[in-house]
Amino acid sequence: MKHFINIIADPIFSFPIFSLLFFAMIKWYRVVGTKKFAWIFLAISVPVTVWFLADPQFIKIILWPDNIPINILVILIVFLTWFPLYKAAENDKRLEQGLEPVEALPENREKVWAWPNLVYTELFAIIAGTIFLVVWAIIFKAPLEEPANPTWAPNPAKAPWYFLGLQEMLVYFDPWMAGVVLPGLIVVGLIAIPYLDTNPKGNGYYCFQDRKFAITGFLYGWLVLWIYLIIVGTFLRGPNWTFYGPFEYWDFHKVVAEYNVNLSEFLWLKWLNTSMPKNIFVREALGIALTFAYLIGLPFISLKTKFGKDLLEKVGTMRYYIVIFLVISMGSLPIKMVLRWLFSLKYIVALPEIELNL
Repeated sequence: MKHFINIIADPIFSFPIFSLLFFAMIKWYRVVGTKKFAWIFLAISVPVTVWFLADPQFIKIILWPDNIPINILVILIVFLTWFPLYKAAENDKRLEQGLEPVEALPENREKVWAWPNLVYTELFAIIAGTIFLVVWAIIFKAPLEEPANPTWAPNPAKAPWYFLGLQEMLVYFDPWMAGVVLPGLIVVGLIAIPYLDTNPKGNGYYCFQDRKFAITGFLYGWLVLWIYLIIVGTFLRGPNWTFYGPFEYWDFHKVVAEYNVNLSEFLWLKWLNTSMPKNIFVREALGIALTFAYLIGLPFISLKTKFGKDLLEKVGTMRYYIVIFLVISMGSLPIKMVLRWLFSLKYIVALPEIELNL
């Protein structure tokens, strides 16, 4: 059983499984967003977690001081994903019945004074947070190491946990893309959300039916393309950034034979069985054409669909193209990941002569 879990934990299997579970959660959110489902999930997850913790290698990784915040993050993410779905499912049922949302009920609209209600709540939160940090500091040693040595680097050399998602992206993209462009688009996209989302529904109350696209897109980027990558980078990447299953011993001498090939090499050497052209743009013509088709052609193709027409009508032309650009930019990450796993594809466009690799 542990060997099977080690196999399916590999991103080539765990990523599609996690994506399928995500879309199943979205499709059946009214089932997931129930107290009955939460209790069943808790009843199953607790003994499974205990069984996992019985493994010495797994518990060693889990209790590593650097990884404690990730454990807390995972637990909080599970609850903070379920709770809004629970509230949204409840409100969607009420709205379908012609009732007002729970947040609009008179008892929930009652106003209270900031003093002492809010101030006392904040005081108790500060005290609880301080106690938690003190207990944490007593139980777990600070993850401090010896003074930095310029002649020696730790193995594995990992970024802080909040940057592990970016470090995992470096497996699939060049540093300029994974470390600058994609994080920049994430920040710009988050800033732009209030200006791009003109839907007045859902303001001040939980719902899902009226905001399917916005909620699904955000949650996929947050859970699958960010939290999942942090979990992989924290628990499943070991020495030499090699993949290790949750029960697998971190062997520093483990060697994984990988040979990644550029798209241009597939085209000229494998498919056409000829030498690579000397002109770099002729050599990368297929990759450049596919990139432009994806970035420019896809937004126009989406206009032919019902979804694209409805979105254009709701948000307008400028907002539509910005939203689609952000969506296809986000989609480039899972596409590149799948191409790497299935075909060992390194770059779609490889122009090291001008330091441009995609």
